[in-house]
Amino acid sequence: MTEVAATTSLDSGRVLLQEKGMDGVLHLRLNRPEKRNALNGQLVEALTEALETASSNPEIRVLVLSGRGKDFCSGADLKELEALAEMGVEDSLADAQRMGRLFLAMRNHPRPIVAAVQGRALAGGCGLATACDMILADEDARFGFPEIHLGFVPAMVMTLLRRKVVEGAAFELVSMGRVVGASEAHRMGLVNRILPAESFDDGVAAFVGELASRPPSALSLTKGLLYGLDALSVEDGIGRGAEVNTLARMTRACREGVREFLDRKREKEG
Repeated sequence: MTEVAATTSLDSGRVLLQEKGMDGVLHLRLNRPEKRNALNGQLVEALTEALETASSNPEIRVLVLSGRGKDFCSGADLKELEALAEMGVEDSLADAQRMGRLFLAMRNHPRPIVAAVQGRALAGGCGLATACDMILADEDARFGFPEIHLGFVPAMVMTLLRRKVVEGAAFELVSMGRVVGASEAHRMGLVNRILPAESFDDGVAAFVGELASRPPSALSLTKGLLYGLDALSVEDGIGRGAEVNTLARMTRACREGVREFLDRKREKEG
């Protein structure tokens, strides 16, 4: 399989590595292993830019977000946060809004985004994983929002977290600040699948490969409808569902899928 690789550079090192295979899966890797992939402003902007570029590429069907090194992401770069605090309210607000734009880019992206988490996903790193559509976790992975121990609040992820897990579980995660294992995160509903450590990469490849085999038009419409229901009443949501239903029926993928299904059914009956 031929791969095309592109790299975005930050200072003397790479912060984001992208590898696109012919299976339609784009791998985005946070590339600050010496900092446990801590998030700073430039890394957040690079990731946002990569997502925007991918959204216009029809060859990409699924995105996988992971971290190089032992940890997925340790959260915000505390040295940068300390510097921002010294600069004042406006700079701090601009930094928070930058993270907000990234989360919105992930939520509104037309393709599914799957987090492949090994090691620790903490604070902003756990928020980054939460912002993905699904999380695949190494059985030894750890998740948590320990910000409260520093007198801080995991504010940027809160809107997404309370949609991913039940309200009580969300409050426990952000108020207690405990770091939980993959099994507990799965029980809470934060993690979709737990994969064996020794075959994690193969397990991720199999899962996203199956996801990428689904018709892209159907995946995009499904994601858009599911998240678009947040602000709608039941009546408006059903109305929107009827509109998306009609759009799906008009796609080539749906027409071919129905035709193939009926052909197989006729063969069995014949």
